[in-house]
Amino acid sequence: MCTLSRQRKGSIHELVQMILRERFCHQRLPEKPVGMESQHKHLLELLRRTAVHGESNSVLIVGPRGSGKTMLLNCVLRELLEVKDVNKNVLPVHLNGLLQTDDRIALKEITRQLNLENVVGDKVFGSFAENLAFLLEALKKGDRSSSRPVLFILDEFDLFAHHKNQTLLYNLLDVSQSAQAPVAVIGLTCRLDVLELLEKRVKSRFSHRQIHLLSSLSFIQYLDNVRSQLSLPQDFPDTKFYDEWNDSIKTLCEDQLVVDVLQSHYNSSKDFRSLQLLLMLALSRVSASKPAIKPTDLLEASRVCMVDSKANILHGLSILELCLIIAMKHLNDIYEGEPFNFQMVHNEFKKFLQRKSHSIHNFDKPVVIKAFEHLQQLELIKSMDSSTAKIQKEYQLMKLLLDHSQIMEALQKYPQCPTDVKQWAMSAFG
Repeated sequence: MCTLSRQRKGSIHELVQMILRERFCHQRLPEKPVGMESQHKHLLELLRRTAVHGESNSVLIVGPRGSGKTMLLNCVLRELLEVKDVNKNVLPVHLNGLLQTDDRIALKEITRQLNLENVVGDKVFGSFAENLAFLLEALKKGDRSSSRPVLFILDEFDLFAHHKNQTLLYNLLDVSQSAQAPVAVIGLTCRLDVLELLEKRVKSRFSHRQIHLLSSLSFIQYLDNVRSQLSLPQDFPDTKFYDEWNDSIKTLCEDQLVVDVLQSHYNSSKDFRSLQLLLMLALSRVSASKPAIKPTDLLEASRVCMVDSKANILHGLSILELCLIIAMKHLNDIYEGEPFNFQMVHNEFKKFLQRKSHSIHNFDKPVVIKAFEHLQQLELIKSMDSSTAKIQKEYQLMKLLLDHSQIMEALQKYPQCPTDVKQWAMSAFG
């Protein structure tokens, strides 16, 4: 009986893992995009006018990476293609600036996706001009009532602007202005200045419609999203386990340690992909013998996700280099973030040696300069002077590229760090 019970629990946990892993890895579309309702409505109406009424258009979806540009577009396309007549008629063409690196490759991909090769018996077009002419003729054939609407989706839109003479962009936007073929050109980009990249003739054919995605997701919504991502669906076969699991997730999201971890992630990035990675790592620690996600699981997952490359570099510094970093932090506090030079750092370091240090011996100045230059090579500090030719190295203005938390974490993890150095650092942050 006990063995059967264990087998049942094991199979239930396998099912939980399968459901949630599929959710995180396949990134299924939500019913409605959260926090971008107005953008969803605007884009849906725009593409519906092309798909249903044959009205050509062009639009740019602009936002930082991970803000939900592709998710928004996919949600709109899903909703649009659920309409029976639209599903049969609309031809979506997906291009990506990272893959279609020039116009010739892009044109071949368009003809492949539209199955235009078969129209003329798989004829191979020798030149770019022939390919383009055939494509435009195929798109313009007939009128609005007889032509099938084509949606050109250009991911990494800004990269297409680097193609020679922007020929592809010019012709696609030109067709989208014509009254013959219903065409919508949808560009996705994370560059706010993308219009400045377009040539005058290309820009004149663009509708100048832009949909901006600047995340307005509140932390409460972020927490709700975590809860919904980790919760089991209502059709889960074991009702008792469903209730227990979802109650445990609700309790988890109310735990102060979890709230702090999620707040830290929310402050650094509201990207759903990074959140799903965090939840995936936490989920991987669940097993039949450990049947629920614990706050410590999320904490450990967070440490893996938020590995700080600069903090890692600090762990490998010499004691002298670490002392120079602390001296710089002292100067930052004293002069409220104003730039400093080597001479100021050296003076601060000498004060520490004279007053507080019993474990660090006095280094010669050339050795200290070498250590300072090494910190610059590691890009932990950077020069603020555009021209360094006339300024002695000791007096070049520098800026520290580390914050309080990175330095403190490095000190805590530093092997055999002298106590007086830690005390000096604490006084620097006090």
